[in-house]
Amino acid sequence: MDRVNSSLCLENLRMMHENERLRRKAQQLDQENKALLAELKRKQQQHASAAASQGAPSGSGGGHSATATTGSFKAAGKQPTM
Repeated sequence: MDRVNSSLCLENLRMMHENERLRRKAQQLDQENKALLAELKRKQQQHASAAASQGAPSGSGGGHSATATTGSFKAAGKQPTM
């Protein structure tokens, strides 16, 4: 009985260490995701302000939304499907 208990305790300890490792990895990925999202928003704002300063039409049909969509796919590492 003590041997089974010891075995279960070791398994539990290994699982706790693995959970902690995964938790740290998830936090790291979350930080990277937030940084990439902030960079994407900054670039979109720069693009929008550059387009506005050049007198690009705003509203529907301006083409900015297609550029923003393409940019978000690039940031996610995906290709847009059309």
